[in-house]
Amino acid sequence: MTAATEQEREGKLDDCQEKIGYTFQDRNLLRAALTHSSGATHRLDSNERLEFLGDAILGAIICESLFLQFPKDLEGELTRIKSEVVSRQTCARLSESLQLRDCLIVGKGITSADELPLSLMANVFESLVAAIYLDGGFKIVQQFVKSVIDPEITRAANGDLETNFKAQLQQLTQREHGITPRYLLIDEQGPDHAKCFSVTAQVGDHQYLPAWGRSKKEAEQRAASHAIAAIVGDTPT
Repeated sequence: MTAATEQEREGKLDDCQEKIGYTFQDRNLLRAALTHSSGATHRLDSNERLEFLGDAILGAIICESLFLQFPKDLEGELTRIKSEVVSRQTCARLSESLQLRDCLIVGKGITSADELPLSLMANVFESLVAAIYLDGGFKIVQQFVKSVIDPEITRAANGDLETNFKAQLQQLTQREHGITPRYLLIDEQGPDHAKCFSVTAQVGDHQYLPAWGRSKKEAEQRAASHAIAAIVGDTPT
């Protein structure tokens, strides 16, 4: 690795610290959090292990927040909100809002920021959570997570996240593939006054897991959610 490359990487660390508002005592933790396996000399030097830890820490912080914020909600509703807030779609969107694309350390095979998959953006957010936890402790990482995640909790509790799935999928497919998704009616069941519809989202030649809805519009939103989950490597909700 040349001196210029090392200087560029150090610049990415400085840029990231400015974006997230936290200065690391151990810059090696931040370096690891931002390093994709393609840019690491060994996979142990990448953010894969940090991603594993960050996922658990993020879940714990969100669960505590939901437990305290919604004392009258039962387990099922808390689980619904959590599944949306900690989804890989949300983690990827938070990475984008923090402008972490510019801070990533990737290999020659992933050279264009415009081509980075959303799964990679989700991974780096979880890795960053773990790195902050290891560097500053639970209270510090809790403050960081709550500062970026509280608006997502509010949106999920109000049901606002789901309404954006079609827009999110269109933005994703246009950016990564230059095409617009289509929605195909697969099946419909029930009497005329209470029909249910099954719709699949199709991107190019690929059809994703269908979804049912009480209207075609609702089914399309859920089908878009399934497609996004498949693209970013998440479990459909």
